[in-house]
Amino acid sequence: MQPSSPPPSRRPSLAGRLALWRQRWRAPRRLKFTREGKFFVGITLGVGFAAINTANNLLYLLLGMLLALIVVSGVMSELSLRNLTVVRRLPLRAQVGRAHLVEIEVYNHKGRVPSYAIEVEDLRAGQPADKRCFFLKISPRSAQVAAYRRTPMRRGRDAHVGFRIATRFPFGLFEKSREVPAHGELVIYPAVDPVELPPTPAAGRFPGAELVVARGHGQEFLGLKLMRPGEDPRDVHWRKSASVGLPVMRERARETRPDVTLTLDTTRPAGAGDEWLAGFERRIRDLASRAVAHLKRGDRVAVVSTAGTVARADRSVGADPLLRYLALVEPAEAPKGTAA
Repeated sequence: MQPSSPPPSRRPSLAGRLALWRQRWRAPRRLKFTREGKFFVGITLGVGFAAINTANNLLYLLLGMLLALIVVSGVMSELSLRNLTVVRRLPLRAQVGRAHLVEIEVYNHKGRVPSYAIEVEDLRAGQPADKRCFFLKISPRSAQVAAYRRTPMRRGRDAHVGFRIATRFPFGLFEKSREVPAHGELVIYPAVDPVELPPTPAAGRFPGAELVVARGHGQEFLGLKLMRPGEDPRDVHWRKSASVGLPVMRERARETRPDVTLTLDTTRPAGAGDEWLAGFERRIRDLASRAVAHLKRGDRVAVVSTAGTVARADRSVGADPLLRYLALVEPAEAPKGTAA
């Protein structure tokens, strides 16, 4: 029996080969002229032309000094950018319309050489890089921490893809930078507005409420028990306490509230445009506000979408499950053949 030959290797596509070629020949550093640098290079070129045309030794000496400054600037900026590690610390949660802080920590691994004038730019997928942190000096084998404030305007996943580390040290003539990949993700919750719910039924009882055999603050008595330090004396059973000689309290049954079901229509009609999407975002914001208001009142909340997905939460787990679900929910296209 002959051994089976290995399957032929697939040749990468043209797009894959172009991506590999760009990655292989991509410059490890990027250099950009500053305003002062453009004037400096212009003066250097002018002095060089004048020295060649006049053969003046003083002009040649001045040209050498100007070129030496460019070389020194490149060497010192490269020393500042080398051996730096950047770490991003995202908050546990973020919300539309509310500012949150993102911490950036830069560690200098060099043993003797500090890094000066380091600017770190946090890069996010599909969004302009507009948040930067500046570090004046990072000593050898030490770290510096800075933070920037950001107010998200859209719910959903906020993907961080890396950092852009740049410096204009030492003369501010050129800006040398390099990009470092560093992936991170932050889920942006929808905005929550204050909502006033209708009052609960009389005596705090809800239709269909259930009594659980456990301690609580319901209306039904579960039994009697000795009073412990710190408990509310308003529930003391004075007649039983007088006969026993010790303070005796009424033990109440815990009353559980029924589920509050909120429905979200995620079906997008055929041909719906930006106006429908704006209304969909408003419905999500309104539903999130009402869900949080019910949770604060002690209700159990269930969010049901027309796609069949369900998210539940109560006071014990908090609003995070519901807000995360509403942050990631997306509209679904209506099946073909259905009326809009």
